Amino acid sequence: MTRIEFLWFEGCPGYVPARALLDDVIAQLAPGTPVESIDASDPVVAQEHHFPGSPTIRVDGRDIDPDFRDTGDYTPRCRLYRTPDGLRGVPPRAWIEAALGR
Repeated sequence: MTRIEFLWFEGCPGYVPARALLDDVIAQLAPGTPVESIDASDPVVAQEHHFPGSPTIRVDGRDIDPDFRDTGDYTPRCRLYRTPDGLRGVPPRAWIEAALGR
């Protein structure tokens, strides 16, 4: 079964719309697939989960960003994605779809 992780922290404006987008894609492509929601507000939790920022979506342990590089900095913070449309606080739908299609 596909494992999906959604990592976030309270106060990040991108996590609510990213979670809604993730839920929508799952409903269309993989109905019923559970999502493990991980609140990485605590620096210890962030470190344990190698948290690169909020929101982060992983499918089967792989970040959905095709160009993701782990910097080793797991400080709870907002994340920006380099998309074809510029920097965004929510990843593109196509990345989630591609990750679920792997």
